[in-house]
Amino acid sequence: MTVIIGTLLLGMYRQLINEQEYQLDLHLDAEMTRYQQMALTLDRRSFATQVKSADPKVALIVWRNSLDLVGSLSMIPKDMPMLPERREFPVFTGGPEKLHILTGGMVMTRYGPMLIATRVDQLGTLIDKFTNAAITALMLTVVLTLALGYLFSKAILRRLVQYNRLSKRIEQGQYSTRLPVSWRQDEFDMLAKQFNGVLDALEQNLAAVRGVTDNIAHDLRTPLSHLRIGLEQLPSKPKEELAESCAIITEELDHCLATFDAMLSLTRIEEGQQTLELQDVSLVSISQDLFEMAEAMAEFNGQSLTLTTGEEFQVSGDKYLLFQALFNLVDNAIKYSGEGAEIRISQNRNVISIQDNGPGIPESSREKVFERLVRLDPSRHHKGTGLGLSMVKAILSRHNAKIALSSAYPGLRVTITF
Repeated sequence: MTVIIGTLLLGMYRQLINEQEYQLDLHLDAEMTRYQQMALTLDRRSFATQVKSADPKVALIVWRNSLDLVGSLSMIPKDMPMLPERREFPVFTGGPEKLHILTGGMVMTRYGPMLIATRVDQLGTLIDKFTNAAITALMLTVVLTLALGYLFSKAILRRLVQYNRLSKRIEQGQYSTRLPVSWRQDEFDMLAKQFNGVLDALEQNLAAVRGVTDNIAHDLRTPLSHLRIGLEQLPSKPKEELAESCAIITEELDHCLATFDAMLSLTRIEEGQQTLELQDVSLVSISQDLFEMAEAMAEFNGQSLTLTTGEEFQVSGDKYLLFQALFNLVDNAIKYSGEGAEIRISQNRNVISIQDNGPGIPESSREKVFERLVRLDPSRHHKGTGLGLSMVKAILSRHNAKIALSSAYPGLRVTITF
């Protein structure tokens, strides 16, 4: 700011000097023209009278009439240039201001040369006053800039100290801590908002990790306990029961391994580590395959399964993964809708829906079911890993498809849009 104001004052000073020089040139040029015209129209005596009566506040005129000098000054300095060129020269007076600075030049008239000059010391005083005012303004600006800079730096330092204190709390594990956002909405507030957003995401991820950990412990505790009990009882089992006991232990172990395999597979799909075998997939054809695969399961449970297909639509994707995701949805409908339920698979262009008239899913839990190892059946009455819908959402996301759960009044409708 100080540099800018200093530059502006310097520019104003140069403009003032140039303007004064320009006005002096105009004034002397006008006086030169006036006296040249008077010399052409008046006789010598009348011309001398005009020179004598000239107002010294307007211009100082000196004319040599024969041997005498007529005008405001008693002498003509030597080597004075001809106007419009001019030169400054001092004049001593008997008044309180003993020294005046004049500027002017010679003019050739019909009655001989004459000097036309004007005072410039007053202009110098004006320039000095402007210079003093400019220096004062510049000093005030410097002082004000330093004061504001000090206050601004203190405010910034105070906020940085606060951010540093809060960051240490976060480092200690207090992830609910947030950086304050002021009304100023400046760069620090923008940074605080971004950092708070990162903390929100971190806190959500940590909560998800804790939830997954709890669900893993809950789901695997029972089969691992069964494994331990079975292994402890195995030596005391009669020989004819060993095969059956080993089969039970193996089944429990397979359930544990299936959970871990599903989690690894889900992670690979979500992070794009699993390569998709892309091909053109017909939604009509894949819907018919779903129906054929699940029809026997529905009949076994005393349920009815119907298929309705509409206009053809093809997508580019991994046929195996897409079938796995859609079959998981149909399998869930068969598993949870209950005996005698009606299940409908519908396809039209880029939309496939799977609808049943079972108990459905509460609206408050419809987003939660896509989280890892989340099962709405707290008693774990139905066997499973709790990763099915998480896998479905991951596969559909890799294929840029959307899944939505809604009520079928009664029952649940799952809509997949490619």
